[in-house]
Amino acid sequence: MSSRSQEIAAILTRAILDHRLVPGCKLGERELSEIFNASRIVVRQALIRLADDGLAQIERNRGAFVARPSLQEAVEIYDALTLVENGVAGQLADRLGPAGWAELRQHVERQRQAFASHNHALADELGEEFHSLLVRLSRNRVMQEIHAQLVRRTRLLRSLISADFEYCHLIDEHARIAELLEKGRVKQAAELMSSHYRRVVHGYIMDRAVYPERTPREALAPYLSPGAAALSAPGDDDDREGHAP
Repeated sequence: MSSRSQEIAAILTRAILDHRLVPGCKLGERELSEIFNASRIVVRQALIRLADDGLAQIERNRGAFVARPSLQEAVEIYDALTLVENGVAGQLADRLGPAGWAELRQHVERQRQAFASHNHALADELGEEFHSLLVRLSRNRVMQEIHAQLVRRTRLLRSLISADFEYCHLIDEHARIAELLEKGRVKQAAELMSSHYRRVVHGYIMDRAVYPERTPREALAPYLSPGAAALSAPGDDDDREGHAP
């Protein structure tokens, strides 16, 4: 993938995770090539990257769309997260020193304080980061890469209405998971992580969007520097719009 394709993929990813490009939004190659002043081949490479990350769906003869996750997919994503995190749990229990456990406890306390001060956006961000911190502390780069990709896919789920999240309970579970791992009670920690993620999945109500729909040009405008968009794109005009790679 070219550096330009990576740049476009990063901007599209950010727009999706910021809920500006909502599930089901058409990502037309021609329109995106005009917005980014890039060839359709370059744009196509970026869309393939998004599809690999689970953020877009590419349909033959229809083109690319922002992914519209189902409840079953949500269950499968969180099952995969559970497997990854349970996989590093034993390593943490055996290898992590006092400084690492202190970092986990401090992180949970920051999340608790954010929630208490009604900064729910920060509390939500710290809640997600708790799980990423668990994996980072394992120092296993492969696990970190797999986990990061799954986390990106959970962010897409947040473009759906979330309800019945008992945030106090979820925060308490973070504290309890850290406590159990520090005490070497890996099996109990793993069981709690599994039930914790099931609780999160059940907090999603599917198919009710909470973010306004925008055209790709409107959605991407904040991420483009002045002059970045252009009226036309060079090359590849003979490619058919919506043809799957």
